[in-house]
Parts: sequence; C-alpha cells; structure tokens
Amino acid sequence: MTEGAVAGGGDGGAEVRETHVSILVFLGDRVLKLRKPVRFDFVDFTTQESRREDCEREVALNARLAPDVYLGTADVVLGGRAIDHAVVMRRLPADRALDRLLQAPSPLLDARLRAVAATVADFHRHAARSAAIASAGAAPALAARLAADAHAIERFAGPVLGRGEFDAVVALGRRFLAGREALFDARIRAGHVCDGHGDLQAADIYCLDDGPRILDCLEFDDRLRYGDVVADVAFLAMDLERLGCPGASARFVEAYEEASGEAIPPALLHFYVASRALVRVKVACLRHEPGGAAAGGEARDLLALARRHLEAARVRLVLVGGLPGSGKTTLARRLGDALGATVLRSDCVRRARHEPRKATQEPPAFGRGRYRGAATEAVYDELLDRAAELLGTGRSVVVDASWTSEARRRRARSLAERAVADLAELRCSAPRPTREARIAGRARAATDASEATAAIGRAMAAAEDPWPEAVPIATETAPDDVLARALASLGVAPGGPP
Repeated sequence: MTEGAVAGGGDGGAEVRETHVSILVFLGDRVLKLRKPVRFDFVDFTTQESRREDCEREVALNARLAPDVYLGTADVVLGGRAIDHAVVMRRLPADRALDRLLQAPSPLLDARLRAVAATVADFHRHAARSAAIASAGAAPALAARLAADAHAIERFAGPVLGRGEFDAVVALGRRFLAGREALFDARIRAGHVCDGHGDLQAADIYCLDDGPRILDCLEFDDRLRYGDVVADVAFLAMDLERLGCPGASARFVEAYEEASGEAIPPALLHFYVASRALVRVKVACLRHEPGGAAAGGEARDLLALARRHLEAARVRLVLVGGLPGSGKTTLARRLGDALGATVLRSDCVRRARHEPRKATQEPPAFGRGRYRGAATEAVYDELLDRAAELLGTGRSVVVDASWTSEARRRRARSLAERAVADLAELRCSAPRPTREARIAGRARAATDASEATAAIGRAMAAAEDPWPEAVPIATETAPDDVLARALASLGVAPGGPP
C-alpha cells in the first residue's frame, strides 16, 4: 500500500473486518476499504478496473453525507505496480456508532435520533431527481425488484429459511404491489422519489458532537439507490427494530416526519420496512453460505420481521352491516381504530347528500324520500367510490351500512377484487327489543347521524336478503369482547399490529 494510504497515525488499534464484498483495515486514525474480487447477482468486482471505479464512486457519493470522512482513494502497490485500490476514510470513534449507542441508552438518544432524522430529511430534500430516477418508484419497478430479491433468496428456502414463511412473504409483497399503483404514482408526482442512500443502517451512522455522519451509501448500482424517501427511512427503522429497539424505530420515523413536514402513509412504511428486511435476508444468506452459521438465524429473524410488516400492510375492505340498532356503528368505529382504517358511514353520506332535517321533522318512511331505492343506491355508489380511492392509496376501509341487499354486497366484492384488497363481511345482530331500545336511546340523545326508527328497522328486516357469507357478530356482550371476536375473524389479535 502507498505511504499516503496509511498516513495519520493516532492511537486507534489495528484491526481487520470483512463483509461479503469488502475488507476494512483499521490503522491508527485511518480506515482502508478494499473490495473483494467477488461476483454476485447484484455486483461484479472480479476485475481490478471495476474495483477502482467503485472506490471512486463510493468517495464521490458519500461526500453528500460525510465529506470529511471520505478522504479519497489510494493504490495498493506491490513491486512498484498498483495491484488494487482502496477507499481512504477518517476513522470515527466506535462508541459513537448508533448501534453501539442503542446498547446503553442515555437521555441523549432521542436527541441523536432527531438529529439523524433531520440530516436524512435534509439530504432527501436536496437529493437528485429526474424522470429516470422517478421511474424506480413505480409499482412495476418495485415488483421487478421484489422478484429479483426473491429469486436470489429462493435457493435458501428450505436449507436456511422456512419455505412456507418465504412463500408467504413473497405472496404478500406481490399482493400489496398489485393494487397500489395509484399510491406509487402519487408518490412520484409529489417528488418523493430521489437518488437516496440505499443502505441506511445503524452501524454506519456516527453521532458526533457536531452532528451525525452517515456512511456507506449503496454505490455499486444506481438503480438500487434510487427510490422513495420512505425506502431509506424504512431501512433504518427496520434496522433499529432488528436490533431490538422498536421504540427507537418509531421515534426515528416520527422525527423524520416532523423534519420533512410529510406524514408517511402507514401501509407504505410497512411495505418498505418489509422490502428492506428482505434485502438483508439476502445478505445474511450470502454470509451463511460460506459457513457463517449465525447468519442463518439472522436471516430467519429478518424474514419473520418482513412478514410481520407485510401482514400489517394488508389493505382491507371490511363491510360491517346489520339492521338499525344492531351495534354496527359502534363496532365499525372500534374496528377503524384497531386497524388504522378509514370508516365510511352510510348515515353520514346520506345526511350530506340531503338538506339536514329539522329537529321536529320525522324521517320519511322506508323506501320513500331519501330512503327510496334510487337515493339509497346513490349513497352506496358514493361509499364504494370513496372506498376505491382509499384502497388504491393503501388505506384500509371499514364501511358501516346495513348491507341488507345482496346486489350491493356483490358490488363491494367486485371492488375488493379490483383493488386487490382483503374482503371481510361482518353482520352485527341483536334481539329486536335490544335494537329498538338502542334506536329509542339514540333518538332521545339527538346526536347521531342515523334517522332510523323502529318502524324503519322492522321494514328493513322484512326486506333483508340472506347473507350467508357474513361472519355473524352478536353485539349484546361487552364492546371489548365484540371487537375481539370481529378482529379474530380477520386474523388480527387485539392490540396487535393491523
């Protein structure tokens, strides 16, 4: 190695570390990073020229976030001839790496996470953007990336990873992407896709007194660095969760939202956390292959993390139906809270479509006025149109309506199929005296959007179509019990992630 490459001295000890593609030599206050002459499906460093070019790109790209750390490149010299190349870096204090700081949390941790979030948000604000970069954030490009990652990992499904778990993760990822074109297109239009970092991990972030230094962006393939800003946020959020710090992960995301001024759609964050975890599954499997037994366990843990987040990213259309007074509105509201879903209510849509009635005015009889067939169809049309828009952007929807008509339920099922959303049909029930007592209490309070009377309820019961596909939910027990049974029918544990 040239003398310039090892200049600097300092009191740091000598050390050598390896990754699956690099060798890092720590000497005094310098670090030399060399590429291994390896070839994987995502990188080819088998020629000296390719290694030299990659060293130069690493220095140039990482100058965006740590210009005082990446000092340049150096030749590895033997017999007066350059036989290889290295990146020369300033050595940073190991005890300031974020992964180390997480091991001994201090009152400063939250401030450090906020500083990292602000640095990343500012980096994203000024990062390069173009039509070519933006195309990497479209659904087809993300589907192609998922397919490539799955292909690279598949040979480890069985020997290292659970086959069923792997298949479930791939299927859930494909399903999310299939119905969310509107979400990804909107992200592109809003300018959220940029030339990002691509590999944001806690071990590569150093929290110094004068601010964070973020190292080791993904330099060997621009396409893997291009993406939604949420992909970078999710990478670090995933890594913090992997390190056993879900609270720090959530606080980092919140701090990024505050620094950027943009709320991240929850399902989008879950999807990107899972996709970033899948990238790390691939890396862990590659480390396991030459005999790294511990990496196999890491790969399995990361795959389980990916599945948890993809389950949370599920987009649902939940029909909560039943006669007036059956408890459907109470359940729908509580389901919306539990699932992080938008609740659409037919009574509210009907009220908005018609002039508010006077306090002394009786509602029209069932089948007349705003309850006539055409008016009711218009209400359901609006409910389903709103639901379609929300589902396309990754939001789950709970629709609170009577759903007594099979024709209307068929339209909802068709929407769920088009939107690639999980459909659930729940029919609330209670004995007639209970329903009518609830209706009377609601009328006395005069605070609810529902205009249904006991007479309307009896007329609707007489006209109700059978609903064998629905899960029956009796609502006479405690509300928590009713909610738990409804969530169980959706495969969601109370208090767990949606």
